[in-house]
Amino acid sequence: MISKAIEDRELREHIASLPPDGREVFLIADGTARLSIVSATTMINQMKANHGTGPLETYILGQGYIAAALLSSAVKGNDRIRLDIECGGPMKGMSVEAWASGAVRGYLMANPIPLTQPLASLDTSPIYGPGFLTVTKILEGSRTPFSGRVMLEHGNLAEDLALYFRESEQTPTLFYLSIRFGRNGEVRGAGGIFIQALPGCPEETLAMLEEKAASFGMVLGDAIAEGMSANEYVEKEFAGFRPEHIAHAPIGFSCPCSRANFSAYLKSLPAAEKAAILSGDFPLVLECFNCGTDYSFTKEETEDLFREDL
Repeated sequence: MISKAIEDRELREHIASLPPDGREVFLIADGTARLSIVSATTMINQMKANHGTGPLETYILGQGYIAAALLSSAVKGNDRIRLDIECGGPMKGMSVEAWASGAVRGYLMANPIPLTQPLASLDTSPIYGPGFLTVTKILEGSRTPFSGRVMLEHGNLAEDLALYFRESEQTPTLFYLSIRFGRNGEVRGAGGIFIQALPGCPEETLAMLEEKAASFGMVLGDAIAEGMSANEYVEKEFAGFRPEHIAHAPIGFSCPCSRANFSAYLKSLPAAEKAAILSGDFPLVLECFNCGTDYSFTKEETEDLFREDL
């Protein structure tokens, strides 16, 4: 992957002034629930730079990145988790995956998202339309990924993820995704929270957590934009639930693609496709959908790759 430059100097300075992006995990309510929180301002701004997304696309895909980073707290080692949405709305869908290590990548099916009229609110249901949400765990050493699927009910990623866990895993779950934009459409603060009940969690605790998730004293994106760390946010907002910190991991926009991988792909093509490529225009530019990186090949470089088969 090649990281594209974040052009706005003031934004770069703002990002540098914030605590590093990361994923923190806590036990709360005397160990009866698990809370994961991510701060993701750098990741979302790098995603925006690499994919060239506008504010709407950044909001939609950014929520997917934050959600995947949160979900990756549930896997370990070299395992990863993938979040897929197929839908009939103008966004068409998205695919985002995150590794347990904290690396996140993914893309929108439609970028830019075509709209017939500007959105009047942050209600994203018209953008999604009818469709399906699939969550897949890809475990190292396992032949078959584990997938669960639900129909989109809310057109809101946080609410539909909570629905997925309630229906597919029978686990009471809360999601909270927050992105704060500046005046020029730049992302000033971004993060999310993922709370899951553990066996034995009392109903009254769940009710208190739902009430808390609906009325934070400070919006997470705003708090991160003002320099508050994820740990500080949890200690402040969830003090009454006695949080116990148990894990930390960095997170970031990262993709394992490389020029070598794309060279190998070109060499593996059938002879007829190679001949068609050589008769076309150059430079040949191949794009990684997951990270927006372009890999360019001159005609001479492409001929060298194909020479052994032509």
